Amino acid sequence: MTTASASTLKEKRVVLSAAALQRTVERLAHQIIEPNGASEDLVLIGIRKGGENLVRRIHAEIKERTGVSLPVGYLNVTMYRDDDAARDMPDSQINVDVSGKEVVIVDDVLFTGRTVRSALDAITDLGRPKAARLCVLIDRGLRELPIQADYVGRFVPTARSERVEVKLGREATATDLVGIYEQT
Repeated sequence: MTTASASTLKEKRVVLSAAALQRTVERLAHQIIEPNGASEDLVLIGIRKGGENLVRRIHAEIKERTGVSLPVGYLNVTMYRDDDAARDMPDSQINVDVSGKEVVIVDDVLFTGRTVRSALDAITDLGRPKAARLCVLIDRGLRELPIQADYVGRFVPTARSERVEVKLGREATATDLVGIYEQT
């Protein structure tokens, strides 16, 4: 979740280094396919912007492990938000019918739960999935809505004054990083 510029943030600690982040992505991919495998009834949808690169990496990991290329989509939840978190993002890009499918919503950071609630509203506008699951890289707590992730990379308790910044490219690099920052 990168809403404040890096110049107004003071780094407090690194939560995941590049190597640890890659291991976490591998574990999340395994957890997603463990119950039923990588079937054609499984759809991965990343929430724009934070979930885009994470869903790409999870998709690549699942494809490497199973040889199956699952459908992937990208969801812009801006118009479904109930707060003033308007963002300039590309439109949703979902080229698969979600009706009767198991949809895994992917995002980088779970915080208040408002973005996930918006994503659920957007997905049900596209169809009625058999199940909707949530996969997040970081669960920082401090929920405002009763939302719980099914797959969590790392639980990181934070204060409201802190920011979790995820630097995650399309492919694993030495610059991948998750850090906790204090607003200054």
